[in-house]
Amino acid sequence: MFRGPGGPGGAGGARPVNMPPPPQQPVGPPKKKLLIWADTRNGIAQHDIAHAEAVIEELGYKSGLYESYIRTDSNIIAKRPKMTTGEPASGGPSLCNVDAIFFLGHREIELDAQGRADLLWFVHDAGKGFIAVHTGIGAFMSWPEFGEMVGSRYDEHPWNTTDAPLIVVDPKFPGMEFKTGEVFHDEFYQLKDFKADQIHVVLGLDTSKLDQTRPGVHAGDSYAQAYAKMYGKGRVFYSGIGHAPATWDDPRVQAMYLGAVKWALGLVDADVTPNTGAGK
Repeated sequence: MFRGPGGPGGAGGARPVNMPPPPQQPVGPPKKKLLIWADTRNGIAQHDIAHAEAVIEELGYKSGLYESYIRTDSNIIAKRPKMTTGEPASGGPSLCNVDAIFFLGHREIELDAQGRADLLWFVHDAGKGFIAVHTGIGAFMSWPEFGEMVGSRYDEHPWNTTDAPLIVVDPKFPGMEFKTGEVFHDEFYQLKDFKADQIHVVLGLDTSKLDQTRPGVHAGDSYAQAYAKMYGKGRVFYSGIGHAPATWDDPRVQAMYLGAVKWALGLVDADVTPNTGAGK
């Protein structure tokens, strides 16, 4: 039976008997907005990308800390995004209404000069956050300013996927639940153009257990597996952890990335003073 102020079906709308009242609107400041950006059109659309996106969205939803937009195009990397017709977009995410970007791109990405300028402005001048993940460090290899922002560049993964011990450099960084000596299975990247004087290494790799004679091993590269840095007013985090789908189900990985998102969104603070030499 349904009843309303005017009887069944009366004015004011009908509602089932015993139905609980509608939930109260949350009180307090609006939630932060995270743009999960995964443009892999010129790379390998690896099976981990979709699951990674879903995990990061769910972490925000369940924690109540942030709301997510998920996009696999790059039109939204602009202060004023446009539709495919060239006309201004009527809604959705833009660099003017999100607080951080969680980046899962790969290789070269089509982004015009204005979009590139807007992205650098978003982090450097607007003081927003940028989290690059795994293949994200190998994106935009022909764009030097992107390398300046993220702090290093991809330089192969000579051991492919393998087991190796991790080194926790900063156990106090938000969300860090790994322990030094824990053996982890992943595709570990080497990093070149590593800006050690700007970078605070959070997690490293014990390469003493790996074959240093393997083709592709580059002496002098960094093996930092997670780090944080400032870029102008903005907060930048990178981690190479996250190659396979099962990786994203690991509670330690989820805790690390949730901590990184919270830091990038400005919800928590951390000491990111450069610790030169920690990433070797």
